[in-house]
Parts: sequence; structure tokens; C-alpha cells
Amino acid sequence: MSDKVKLGIPKGSLEIPTVALFQRAGWKLDLDGRSYFPRIDDERLECFICRPQEMSRYVENGVLDAGITGKDWVAENQSDVHVVADLVYSKTSSRQTRWVVAVRRDSPIRQLADLNGKRVATELVGFTNRYFAERNIDVTVEFSWGATEAKVATGLVDAIVDVTETGSTIEAQGLRILHELMDSNPQLIVNHDAWSNPAKRELVDQLGLLLKAALLGGRMVGLKMNVPQEYLERVISMLPSLTAPTIAHLYGKEWLSVETVVGSDLVRDLIPKLLSIGAEGVIEYPLNKVV
Repeated sequence: MSDKVKLGIPKGSLEIPTVALFQRAGWKLDLDGRSYFPRIDDERLECFICRPQEMSRYVENGVLDAGITGKDWVAENQSDVHVVADLVYSKTSSRQTRWVVAVRRDSPIRQLADLNGKRVATELVGFTNRYFAERNIDVTVEFSWGATEAKVATGLVDAIVDVTETGSTIEAQGLRILHELMDSNPQLIVNHDAWSNPAKRELVDQLGLLLKAALLGGRMVGLKMNVPQEYLERVISMLPSLTAPTIAHLYGKEWLSVETVVGSDLVRDLIPKLLSIGAEGVIEYPLNKVV
């Protein structure tokens, strides 16, 4: 039995950010639009393109050893797989996507129970059927091939179950979120046979560690500055840090070099404040990974 890991790369909206994430994590992944077999600079890995909706089934049955797909599609397929790492691809937020029930803004439907006897359109058919059945709400769930918001806006169905991050797109279509079903985010998953193989487990575990480190690094930056001794405590009190800032004395001066790691969303407000209390020569630099 080969110890090479067969890895599923998601096709569609996750495809480009996955390639970028692998690059940050240390693997060069080359996708050819005409091929379903991406090249990767690691002879221990063999990559395949697969739709996220189907990924967990192929991982579970051993066609693939591991893959990246949404938590939602693992739930939809009720796949028995091991989750190695949760991955949130947004560079500016740790916000997860949400699957929600939405109705027209002027709909008389005010609570989930009001959907009893109604029609619901969604791509997430299995999960939606189970969700309503567990609550003894009798709905007819129809598969939607796309433009799901339009189906409820035009009255083809009474409600939809759709995925959103902020809810702004749903609201822009004249709809109202009635209920939240579940949060979702991309996950690195592996089947149990591969996870029990020491060599494959080590590699998949390494992938999970470094992909998460690359995601965290993308949300943080390094800051380095010079600070007079007399202003040090004021500067330190303003600096968030993973542990504590690194401080070193500058040669022949009553100055110190201060270095720390902060969230990239804080920098635009933090740098002017640091300068105003005595810091000088502030340098911001990107981070590839934070482990």
C-alpha cells in the first residue's frame, strides 16, 4: 500500500484561495484549467480537483485520503470522516459562513413553525430535510440549481435555505433572515484508514498545522519600533501580543528596540498612537505563518 496521500482540492469559489493558502503554507500548487490533476512540489502528495459538495463522500469511501471542503457538505452527506483542521479563509475576519432560512421581507411567516406545509428551495437538501423533520415541521424541500434568492423573491417557493456571511446579499434581494441553521467553514478532512496509517497521518497533520499557521499569519503583522527608555512602559501598555513584546537595547543609547505581532486590522489605528507617545522608526512587515 502506497504512503502517498491522495488529496482533494476544491473546485469553484474555494479553488483560488486554496492555491494561495498552500503557497503561504509552503507548497506550490499549480492548477491547469484543462486538467483535474494539479501539480504540487511534494512527491508525497497526489492532488485531484473535486467539487466541495462531493468531496466528503470521496474521502469517506477512500477514493481520496484527504481533502478540503465545507463543514456544511460534510453534514449534508453525513460523512464519517476525521476533521484535521478548521480553516477560515477570510483575511480580514474569522467570521464563518452561515446557512439561514430566509423569506420575503413582507412575508407573514415570522417563525420556523410557520413554514409547516410550505415549500423551501435549497442546495442543502438532505440537511434541510433532517433539520425540519427533527422539529416536526412538515415542509417540501426542493433542490435549487442556483439563483436561489430569486425563487422566494418571485414567489416560486415560500422560503429558501441559503449560505451567507454578512446577510447583506440576502437583504439586498428584498429578503429577511428568519432563522439560522448552522455555521460553516472550510475543513481539512481525512478518512479513518489514512489517519491510521502513520506516514499518511504525519503528512496530513503537517498540512493541517501549516495551513492553519498560514491563515493566522495572513491576519497578523509584525511591528518593530525604537522607543526611548522613559516612554517604554507607555508603549508596552498599548501593544497587544501573542505572549509579550521582544525588547532589546540599542547600542550606546538609552533607547530600546521593541518588536511584537498584532492583528492586521489594528495597525492603522495603532501606529499613529504609538508615534504620539514617543515611538519612532515604526516598521510594519507581513507574516507568512504564525504557529
